[in-house]
Amino acid sequence: MNEQMLALGAITLMAATVNGALGYGFSSITVPLALLFLSNRLLNPALILIEVPLNAYVLWVNRDAVPAVWRRVWPMIVGLLPGVLVGTLLVSRVSPDWLKFYTFIVLLPLILVQAAGLRRPIRSECCAGLVFGSGLGVLYSVTTISGPPLAIMLNNQGYAKREFRAALGVVRLAESSMTAVAYLSAGLFTSASIGLVPWIVPSVALGVPLGALVIRRLRAETFRRICMSFDAWIVAFGLSKLIRDLGLIETSSAYLVLAAVIVIDAWLLYRFFGRIDEEPGGVTPATAAVVYGTRRVVQTE
Repeated sequence: MNEQMLALGAITLMAATVNGALGYGFSSITVPLALLFLSNRLLNPALILIEVPLNAYVLWVNRDAVPAVWRRVWPMIVGLLPGVLVGTLLVSRVSPDWLKFYTFIVLLPLILVQAAGLRRPIRSECCAGLVFGSGLGVLYSVTTISGPPLAIMLNNQGYAKREFRAALGVVRLAESSMTAVAYLSAGLFTSASIGLVPWIVPSVALGVPLGALVIRRLRAETFRRICMSFDAWIVAFGLSKLIRDLGLIETSSAYLVLAAVIVIDAWLLYRFFGRIDEEPGGVTPATAAVVYGTRRVVQTE
């Protein structure tokens, strides 16, 4: 158990550094790695207790931009509630191994879509926000992860850097608070889950300011892209391992999933760095628009 807790501390330190740099990524880094030795039912409640104040901090830092984004994100917040209730029910009733399997199945394409930089602006934000919010609520309450799909949605809609971070803070504080209440009602906060918190808090306290320092010395988009590659490889490894452990494929052929993801991500990385190298100035507003297919420079600069 001590080795697992030390591993959890190291994982959350890395994840908190990413979160401090980008404003999101804590759960999307922590969960795929920690699920290799913990269950959703044990890990999720501990992460929720950490994410409520962490998301509140992100929102506070970017509070000046909240009036500009509030009307655009409130449909997502309304849609979160039914999704959170459904997700909490799944966590309390579905087998831990199968829950991990479904978690990885959902996460992997979301990470690769974000890595590919696909964009298709949605005109009816209100209706789309309600539907998206419901799906996000299910995903978050089952996995405590919402960064990849939420970043895709906000980037897709052309939020500027400050607006992006404010919208992220509003939505993630709402989802984590709702999920905390739902978990409490479902009795998911156990002594074992709460016992994980002391191993995570020091990592967060150190990692968040460290990430803020790191991002001043690196291009944010390059840092984010490297983090996504790492995330994709870990999720693919976890999915391959579960496919074998669950008996879906009992041979080493199960790891073809990992091999396929490595090939796809390597091609995406090649395209990403190749397009940046074409411009002598690196990632400028113009090249960011070319690389990511957007007309407006968003949070990733």
